[in-house]
Amino acid sequence: MTAAAEPERKGWLASLAAYRDRRVLAMLFLGYSAGLPFLLVFGTLSAWLRESGISRTTIGFLVLTTFAYSLKFAWAPFVDRLPLPFLDRRLGRRRSWMLLAQLIIAIGLLGIAFNDPSKNLAVTAAFAVVTAFGSATQDIAIDAFRIESAPVGLQGAAAGAYQLGYRLALLTAGAGALKIAAMADWTAAYVLMAILVSVGMITVLLVREPEKAPAQPDAATAEIAAPLEKGGWLARAGAWIMVAVVGPFMDFFSRHGWTALLILLLIGSYRLTDITMGVMANPFYIDVGFTKSEIAEVSGLYGVWIGILGALLGGVVVARWGLMWPLVICAFLAAASNLLFYVVAVDGREILELGRCPDSLCLPDDPAGVKRGDIWLLYMTITAENLVGGAAGTVLIAYLSSLTNTAYTATQYALFGSLWSFVGKLVASTSGLVIDETSYPFFFVYTAVLGAPAVLFAFLLLLRTRRQARRREQAEAHAPTPAPASAKARPAE
Repeated sequence: MTAAAEPERKGWLASLAAYRDRRVLAMLFLGYSAGLPFLLVFGTLSAWLRESGISRTTIGFLVLTTFAYSLKFAWAPFVDRLPLPFLDRRLGRRRSWMLLAQLIIAIGLLGIAFNDPSKNLAVTAAFAVVTAFGSATQDIAIDAFRIESAPVGLQGAAAGAYQLGYRLALLTAGAGALKIAAMADWTAAYVLMAILVSVGMITVLLVREPEKAPAQPDAATAEIAAPLEKGGWLARAGAWIMVAVVGPFMDFFSRHGWTALLILLLIGSYRLTDITMGVMANPFYIDVGFTKSEIAEVSGLYGVWIGILGALLGGVVVARWGLMWPLVICAFLAAASNLLFYVVAVDGREILELGRCPDSLCLPDDPAGVKRGDIWLLYMTITAENLVGGAAGTVLIAYLSSLTNTAYTATQYALFGSLWSFVGKLVASTSGLVIDETSYPFFFVYTAVLGAPAVLFAFLLLLRTRRQARRREQAEAHAPTPAPASAKARPAE
């Protein structure tokens, strides 16, 4: 088997036209719904915590409150196969789970909104866990909905539309929340974010449940589960667990063989650089001397639009050139772009040491003392980082989608998402400690180096895929050509 099923390659116009498909457009709004909670328990929340006087080390460890993203494979089988009372009959399996998850997200955001982290940090952390759990559950259902709704040829465009919506949500939860917090307060910002969860709820009520074929487990799983299904309730429960929990793992390894290990190594390392750097981005901007408004405009507003451009570009690239080469190139560029933050950190070191820059280098209307040119250097850095990050995200989503078996859509995709999230969050939890023990410049070199394994694994998978393609071509070339069905046997001479 190949490492991943390559979509049919199209011309540029056909690649762009895919974004008009209604199934692709639906992913725009569901992507928004998925992206809204992420920064609110991650980057935006870290800015609120830093402003409240919470130490960088503590902020780094608080990223563990979002571990639900890493553990979602544990309850993905239930989302995949368990019908919700009342909702399932009216909405269907995928839509009912999305709606329930959105209700949990809204409750969690309201809990964060009406709590002061400087006085009750544990309560803030608890509601962040609730929000992350709801968000991770929504991700499971949305990912399954996307894969089951769009054929292979539309998966790149669906991933691009999803990324577009996701990035617009990051714009809302990042720049939007920071702007509202600057004009009013953090409570108002989080209350408005909770209200915006309704965008996802309305979308769920409007879209159609995907027409999914009956789930057929692989032969090995079915053979083991069949005798259990004839027993008592305990045996039948065991059969259900076998099909829902064990089946997805057996299917994945049976289809991909030893290449499955290489695929899992790639998935675990692909987002390591972005996640590790991302948790400390806003504290870095604040420590260098940028205001909340500047962070919102450059990183939140401008950066998100560049990320949107990158996400759409990634969808077109996948449709035009397939999956494997874009996977390798994006992995390399994602790691290399972190070195630009090293330049920003070195340029801003004088601010950190002196408290303000020399008068000759200060912007005339900036009493905080941000060096002339710093803001433009940040613009250049955000341009490169977000353009690459948006494209890499689309390519990765399309690649992971190609690996799933529709018999286990939610569970297998959740396994992939949990893997890269678990590794990333585990390493990112020590990011504040790394900075406190070293420096920001060292930290950004460190995050760039973390991307090297992903480049290696992606390149090895590319070679593996090409080797398998050559073997198939050789087998087809040497295969005997069958005689036409209408041909008559010649008489013996």
